[in-house]
Amino acid sequence: MTFDPDAAYQVLIARDARFDGRLFVGVTSTGVYCRPICRVRTPLQRNCRFFETPAQAEAASFRPCLKCRPEIAPGAGLPWSVMDASRTLARQAAQELNTQAASGEAASLAALAAKLGVSDRHLRRIFAAEQGVTPMQYLQTRRLLLAKQLLTDSALPVAQVALASGFRSLRRFNAAFAHQYRMSPSRLRGAAGDEPDRADATPDAITLTLAYRAPFDQVALLRFVAQRAIPGIEEVDGTTIRRTLRAGSVAAQPGWVEARFDPSRDRVQLRFAPALAASSARMIAAARRWLDLDAAPAGIDAALANLPGTPGIRLPGSLDAFELAVRAVLGQQVTVAAARTLARRVVERFGTPLATPWPSLARAFPSPQTLAAATLDSVASLGIVRTRSNALIAMAQAWPALEAAMASPDDFIAALCELPGIGPWTAHYIAMRALGWPDAFPPNDVAVLKAMRLLFGTQNQRDADAQAQAWRPWRAYAVLRLWNSLETPT
Repeated sequence: MTFDPDAAYQVLIARDARFDGRLFVGVTSTGVYCRPICRVRTPLQRNCRFFETPAQAEAASFRPCLKCRPEIAPGAGLPWSVMDASRTLARQAAQELNTQAASGEAASLAALAAKLGVSDRHLRRIFAAEQGVTPMQYLQTRRLLLAKQLLTDSALPVAQVALASGFRSLRRFNAAFAHQYRMSPSRLRGAAGDEPDRADATPDAITLTLAYRAPFDQVALLRFVAQRAIPGIEEVDGTTIRRTLRAGSVAAQPGWVEARFDPSRDRVQLRFAPALAASSARMIAAARRWLDLDAAPAGIDAALANLPGTPGIRLPGSLDAFELAVRAVLGQQVTVAAARTLARRVVERFGTPLATPWPSLARAFPSPQTLAAATLDSVASLGIVRTRSNALIAMAQAWPALEAAMASPDDFIAALCELPGIGPWTAHYIAMRALGWPDAFPPNDVAVLKAMRLLFGTQNQRDADAQAQAWRPWRAYAVLRLWNSLETPT
């Protein structure tokens, strides 16, 4: 994307938060690049160069600002949409690279291209056209920015930061960091010593800061999570969400995570178990999807202007797609409270103990392998009807193939619908929350149809689909507003 310099400079003057994470400014007089909301003195326009991503700014030899911290900015969002196929492909590739940044494995463009179903040559060409850098340049920037974030926010030793950021040796990390940012990692940590976020860093947890675009309807999101929280797995305490993580959900190891909202600064403080340090990049990417921190509320709220609701609606995601899928099947044709009770029984029978800082969170959700090996009678004995019990076992057995289909919402939904006991509503709901698919519109949702009948006089699903066309590509957010409209007076 090419920015009009005059328009981009007006964004910088206004410190417009709507463009945070979507525009970065490099200042030629200092060699530093900033977010548009940076509170330093506004540079002269003739000294400004504008970029769409940090990778573009760093490819032009700018280093990140220590004050506004580009590494915590919200992402561009919308990995799936009705936009052109090339842009969608490039953003899906960027999302994969964000997740893989700290894997420590040798990067393979061929493997990434195969996962996305294209040739590596085509991916390289499309990615460069959309992102302005090569995939490998983008990946290197993500790793260095992750290292900067860990050095600033956490108490991890520099050697562990290097490994957690995907570098295979401390020597290579020090060399890459010094070359790109013109300072050593130790020097940056010293400069960050007075950061208010780092004051909360403790050796018994990895603490990181994530930013989002205001407004953010935290009340609605926290209420949604609290109503569905499985005892022993997840809880909401004021503006804080805590939960356990089974091995294989976000990282290879089990652990716990805590997210605390700081609305005064439009930030979230993310804390997770030290055992997950090596998976910091995955934790960041997963948490951003979980809390929908990359959403662009201005565009979403404008598209949903004819629906009741508070500005800043967010799409509650999931840190464990399998757990979400199980809960969706359990929730078929029962109330939210009943589904929660059934989920608790599943956890008590098939889950595993897990130590956390909170006595109320002491179980990990069962793995797909555990439920795949369960007998029909053992699942049905929990009060789950046999057809639904059979659906849970079949889904667990098919989970490896379902994970492979997650690169495309349409493919994922089709694969789910091939399983016994899973229909279009369940499949769309799972894609909506497990993938963070913003345009999901679960068909024949009783609450959605009721709300649309009250608001617009629609009579059936065909009428609802026609009315919902105006909300694309944000129909999932419309679903949330419609559900909420039945809970509170419109």
